[in-house]
Amino acid sequence: MYYILFNMNIFKKIIYFLLQIQEKQLEKRLDKHLQTSSANLTSKTILASNVTVTLTSETEKRKELVLNTVREIVSGTKGNPNLLIEYIKTHDTKVVQLANADKILAFIKEEEGFVCELKGWKAFYINILTDNGCSFNSKPVFILREGEIEPYHLLHQFYKWFSFYKGLPGFDYESQQLFKKYLNSNDSKGIESLTLGEMTGLKEAIARDKEATDFTINYAKSIDGSKNVLDKMKNDGGANV
Repeated sequence: MYYILFNMNIFKKIIYFLLQIQEKQLEKRLDKHLQTSSANLTSKTILASNVTVTLTSETEKRKELVLNTVREIVSGTKGNPNLLIEYIKTHDTKVVQLANADKILAFIKEEEGFVCELKGWKAFYINILTDNGCSFNSKPVFILREGEIEPYHLLHQFYKWFSFYKGLPGFDYESQQLFKKYLNSNDSKGIESLTLGEMTGLKEAIARDKEATDFTINYAKSIDGSKNVLDKMKNDGGANV
């Protein structure tokens, strides 16, 4: 039933495709200000503002772990949204279902699904909605609408959550705020003044979202059999590529 509903909803596939385009554009803008001096199989050295930082292979190992584990979880649950939600609940992340959750979250420019740490009045807003007290700092939480859940959107959000759960970088408050700021804007003003740490965090946030998007699209392709999801989108007139 879930697969039938998704195949009828080409709009969701268009969203994932357009997100890939946005991510690529943002990566190109950021790369103008972040130079890589050398790389090998185990580390990467980045130079910016006369500072050097070396990234070890630990991130790559965790990425592989996340990919393989999510693949097994999705295979075992057959992508059933309710089973994925139950899995999240048993792994120290609160799941809250609210009527009109998408509209409630849109007010603070957040997406339905996995909501990372927030600060200030937005955190206060989220905490009140999720019955987490009156703090101006919020913990990561899953917020979904009541009723039937679109399975592929949930899968995308589940992948991001699991990446966070396994300690992959890019989910800290600062990195996520930069990601949201530049992803939905063609204006790269301010990127050149970011610190090395901010640039690196932004690239990690982009990478995590892209990994979730790629996994979801590839899973959609496997469900559709031999059909090419992106070609189908173009044939249906959903995207001009």
